[in-house]
Amino acid sequence: MLKNVAAVLLNGVHPFELGVVCEVFGIDRSDEGLPVYDFAVVSAEGPELGTHCGFTLSTPHGLERLEEADLIAVPAGESYVDRDYPPELLAALRRAVERGSRVLSVCSGVFVLAAAGLLDGRRCAVHWHHAGQLARRYPRLAVEQDVLYVDEDPVITSAGTAAGIDACLHLVRKEQGPEVANKIARRMVVPPHRDGGQAQFIERPLPKTPCDTVGEVLVWMEEHLDLEVTVEQLAARAHMAPRTFARRFQQETGTTPYRWILRQRVLRAQELLEGTDETVDTIAARTGFGTAAALRHQFVRALGTTPNAYRRAFRGPRAA
Repeated sequence: MLKNVAAVLLNGVHPFELGVVCEVFGIDRSDEGLPVYDFAVVSAEGPELGTHCGFTLSTPHGLERLEEADLIAVPAGESYVDRDYPPELLAALRRAVERGSRVLSVCSGVFVLAAAGLLDGRRCAVHWHHAGQLARRYPRLAVEQDVLYVDEDPVITSAGTAAGIDACLHLVRKEQGPEVANKIARRMVVPPHRDGGQAQFIERPLPKTPCDTVGEVLVWMEEHLDLEVTVEQLAARAHMAPRTFARRFQQETGTTPYRWILRQRVLRAQELLEGTDETVDTIAARTGFGTAAALRHQFVRALGTTPNAYRRAFRGPRAA
């Protein structure tokens, strides 16, 4: 269970990436029925640290605080791509993984995890700007430079700043369910879920407009997951030709209409399995899969488990 979280810092830490971890795990939201994490900011290089913005940070916690953490997050920092790291920090990260804890990096924090040897033979994400340097410096890992985050449990890596939010919320969703993750996302005013495999950088060869051209269609799709729709029907709602709509959809979401709605249906099924006693057949109908067999097939593909097993994991054996 995810309860104890520590963010470990080095000199030159980026405040925004640190803020991402603090925002998700460091705020008491118990008044909304959300879990409260035992959160601490930990220094790996003395009680006072510099930032790349010119101000300093101080914390009373040293590396000993990592020994009790369920999750250790490593935010990005200046010169992380080519500096050396304290051996005692790398050893603490290895011990954490050995005892069953998770580690998570935001952007260039991945270089610290790589230096600790935690990414050898694993896939990982990093900001596209650093992908080449990471691959050259640590050839034993598999860099996926076009994705938002990669979950190679117990190691989770993420790309740029916003992708760090996605990775943190992904872990909350995985550990504590979509309802908790969605409530935190609403408080942060960010999307509740973006697939880790979604593109980091979405090309926009067309002129930018004041608002996303498929935004209203996305809202309609999410409200009508039980309906079978075609690209032609969606294009008509957006007042576009089907080919233009498909191209715009890819540009603005990083995926196709089919994949987008499929993922939303699986997410909705997760919520219903966790929060209701409805049968799998009923949930399949409500989420647009039609039959329990179709729901089970897509559920297993997306999550590696069956709807009944998922429900048991969250609500106990009797629920299924």
